[in-house]
Amino acid sequence: MIKISKKTLDDLEFKTVLAQIAEFCNTEHGQTGALEIKPFRNEDELITALHEVNEYKSSDLHEAKIPNHGYDSIDKEIKLLQIENTFLETSAFKKISTLSATSNELIRFFKKYEELYPTLNNTASEVELTNHIIQAIERIIDKFGEVKNDASPLLQKLRKEISTVQGKLNGSFGKDLSRYNSFGYLDEIKESVVDNRRVLAVKAMYRKKVKGAILGNSKTGSIVYIEPEATVQYNRELNNLQYDEREEVVKILKQLTLSLQPYTPLLKQYQEFLSHIDIVAAKTKYAKQLNAVLPKITQERELYLKDAYHPLLYITNYKKGEKTYPQSIELTLNNRIIVISGPNAGGKSITLKTVGLLQVMLQSGMLIPVHEYSRMCLFDVILTDIGDNQSIENHLSTYSYRLKNMNYFLKKCNDKTLFLIDEFGTGSDPELGGALAEAFLEVFYDRESFGIITTHYANLKMLANELPNMTNANMLFDSRSLEPLFKLFLGEAGSSFTFEVAQKNGIPYSLINKAKKKVERGKIRFDKSIANLQKERSKLQKTTSTLKTKEQKAEEQKEKLEKINQKVQHKLESYQELYDSNQRMIYLGQKIDEISEKYFNTKRKRELIGEFLKIVEVENSKRVKQTAKQQKAKKAKEKRVAKEVEKKVEVIREKKKEEKKVAQEIEKKKPKVTLKTGDRVRMEDGKSVGTIDSIEKGKAIVNYGIFTTNVSLDQLELVERKK
Repeated sequence: MIKISKKTLDDLEFKTVLAQIAEFCNTEHGQTGALEIKPFRNEDELITALHEVNEYKSSDLHEAKIPNHGYDSIDKEIKLLQIENTFLETSAFKKISTLSATSNELIRFFKKYEELYPTLNNTASEVELTNHIIQAIERIIDKFGEVKNDASPLLQKLRKEISTVQGKLNGSFGKDLSRYNSFGYLDEIKESVVDNRRVLAVKAMYRKKVKGAILGNSKTGSIVYIEPEATVQYNRELNNLQYDEREEVVKILKQLTLSLQPYTPLLKQYQEFLSHIDIVAAKTKYAKQLNAVLPKITQERELYLKDAYHPLLYITNYKKGEKTYPQSIELTLNNRIIVISGPNAGGKSITLKTVGLLQVMLQSGMLIPVHEYSRMCLFDVILTDIGDNQSIENHLSTYSYRLKNMNYFLKKCNDKTLFLIDEFGTGSDPELGGALAEAFLEVFYDRESFGIITTHYANLKMLANELPNMTNANMLFDSRSLEPLFKLFLGEAGSSFTFEVAQKNGIPYSLINKAKKKVERGKIRFDKSIANLQKERSKLQKTTSTLKTKEQKAEEQKEKLEKINQKVQHKLESYQELYDSNQRMIYLGQKIDEISEKYFNTKRKRELIGEFLKIVEVENSKRVKQTAKQQKAKKAKEKRVAKEVEKKVEVIREKKKEEKKVAQEIEKKKPKVTLKTGDRVRMEDGKSVGTIDSIEKGKAIVNYGIFTTNVSLDQLELVERKK
């Protein structure tokens, strides 16, 4: 069973990746779920998750786009559905209906396009497809989220009565408004609304002349708000009807809530299903941001990452507009452990983290930014020791903490383990710490674990050189500028360039020389030999690069020649067919001429017809008789070929038009050269070069030697200035 510790995930900054994925989620549950993603423990579940993301990503290539999966959380509604004698409001039912409709749409879609999305269809097929929930809600609630009039006979009756009373109320109020306004009792505003009731705006001096209930007055006291007497009576009647209506609506909603309670587990499943699809969609968007792919998952024990990018570094550099350097690295049974050495700031730690983070991401069901030809196996355990591990809480030094960590490594390491250790053996006396680190590394090697370590220790470099299934590697540096090239080179240890880097950073040469004397001669010679080897390799690298460029050019030239050869061959075949056809026509012409001459001399029609029929039968014997279906297919093929040719011609025309437009734009942007007498010029798109004899009123007389011509200056382009 696969088990990857929290420490490993923290060391590799996996949480940052999850936070970036969560940003792409559309739903609240999706965001929460994305932040809780962990490496899969079961291989089958992992493969399913990877195929889901890969299928979702492929939807961009198909016309059948995956429908929307967004929804509003119904956690509160699910809790209420589990409580007796409660009811949901209409807005809650709309959310449930939308959730159900969205789930059904996705289930139907994946079923319809099963060939394109087989894994997603398997996931969707586990969810029940039913319209009962939607139908039950739509019978009661309309598209505006209101209970329908015909939800019950009583509700329909009450709403008709409410409508009648409201009509009477409005009519009565309108009459009183007109009557009192004609008496001059009302203020300029005439009416207002107090406590959701229409009231007359009566001038304070006339308040006793208007019959009704006083509901308030203005701040200045000049206006008194009165509800007319007739309106008061209608409002009482309306309030009673509205109360009865609310009672009936609650009763209907309680019945609807009760009818949906058995579907509570299904609604939970719908919500989980859509949240799962949201996370898959978020992983897909993240993969697109990284140009990530699904590498080949192999059962063999091998790890081959081609052009691998560190995801977090790639996104950060992309935002800054800076370049990110990819790495290629390979671990196999014959090359299980890589020891990376070389100066600091060359990219050793990033290479280590890239391998670890990509492995963890893959085992968490994510696509990764590598070349599609990459191959990866799955590891049961991934162990890391990266960064400064000093523990203040446990009062442990860096070295003590690392020793504790190495003890944990010894317990867990086996042939299905990937270990990643940065600055292996540091934190103690170099010789003693190096010796202990060497002993640890030998144990990991004997247990056939896969791993990558970075180190400055010479004894570990020597060990990697001696053991057959362990390899030295280094990060390339420019030997002159000592600037990192951010490229991993396998097969050779790296020099730390200690004294060279010190000299580059302005440390006095006398001090560096003094330091050199304090170090064993053998060690300096060893480091110098490595540095020299790196310089030589750097030269070889440049030579190889030049040769590769030439090889690519030769390959391109070869491809061009092959294409030309194919075209020539095609033309030859066409000419041969034309020649054979012409020869046949000549032969038939000669035959007809012979029988015509014979008829001219003998005038025997029967012989003429006989001879002619023989020629026709001979020619027909060469033809293959086609059925009506074959003739139809032939005509269809001819039409299709004609259409394809027409399309290609149209594409070429459009391309030429675009090229012409681009050329014209470029020409417009070019600064206009002022032409002078004596300049050598030629006409646009022309080849003949002449000399300007004179310029007058925007035109020039150009002398071509044999003749002269009068040309507009706009049509001329400069070839050479007068000397």
